Amino acid sequence: MGTTLVGSSPLFLQSGLVPRGSRIIVFESIFEVFLLLGTLVGVVVIGYMLYNAYKYRSGAAKGGKEVEDRPVLGELPTGSGGGRKLATSFFMSMIIVVSLISWTYLTLLYVEEGPSADDSLDIEAEGYQFGWRFTYPNGHTTDGVLRIPAEQPVRLQVTSADVFHNFGIPELRVKTDAIPGQETETWFVANETGTYTAQCYELCGAGHSYMSAEVIVMPPDEYEEWYESTGNGSSERVSTENESASVEARAA
Repeated sequence: MGTTLVGSSPLFLQSGLVPRGSRIIVFESIFEVFLLLGTLVGVVVIGYMLYNAYKYRSGAAKGGKEVEDRPVLGELPTGSGGGRKLATSFFMSMIIVVSLISWTYLTLLYVEEGPSADDSLDIEAEGYQFGWRFTYPNGHTTDGVLRIPAEQPVRLQVTSADVFHNFGIPELRVKTDAIPGQETETWFVANETGTYTAQCYELCGAGHSYMSAEVIVMPPDEYEEWYESTGNGSSERVSTENESASVEARAA
C-alpha cells in the first residue's frame, strides 16, 4: 500500500491516458479498454480468416484458371515475403501486449494507492460473528450501519475480532479481507446518495449469510450535520431484519 510510483510520471498521468476517479470509474475504464481491444482483434482475425476462405474457396478462378498460390495441405505456404508478415504481426502484437500491461499496471497502482490521505475520510471497520462495527475519527461507533458523505474518498482500516471475514460492497467495487490481529486498507468513493449493502464474502460460521451492514451515502451537508451531532465514545446500533437470525446462528 505504500507505492508512490503513481506520482513518478506526472506528465504521463496528467495526460488522461491513465483513468482517475472512483473505483467504479477506474474498473469501468479497464473493462471498456479490454472490450474494445478484444473486439478489434476479433474483427481483424475473423475478417482475415473469412477473406482467405473466400479467396481460396473451392472453384475460385481468375481468368478461367485456378488460383496459383492456393495453400496445399501438408505443404508450407509460399509468397509470405520471407517471413515479413510473421515478423510484422509479432512486432505489432508485442507492442499491443506491452502497452496494455503497462497501462493496466499503472491503473491498478492508482487503485491500490488511492487518493490523497488529506482528502479522505478514515473509518475503522471491525468484523465479528456476525456483524460489522465502524469507528469514526471522533470515536463514535456504529454497529450494522456505515454512514458516509457522497463524492468524498473513504479509507477503511479493516480488521476482525474473531475469525477471517471479508468486507465487500459490490455496487461500489470495494472488497478486502478482515484478518484477526491485522489491518487491511481499502478505499472507495460513492458518487450517488442512497443505501447500499456491505456483506461478508468469507465463509465465517453458521450466521455468515446474515453478516451484512447498511451503507448509507448522504449528501455532504447532511453528513456533516449528523457527524457533528455524534460525541466522543458514543455508539449507535441499527437493528436489521436479519439481526434475530444472526443472534440465533451465533448461539448455535
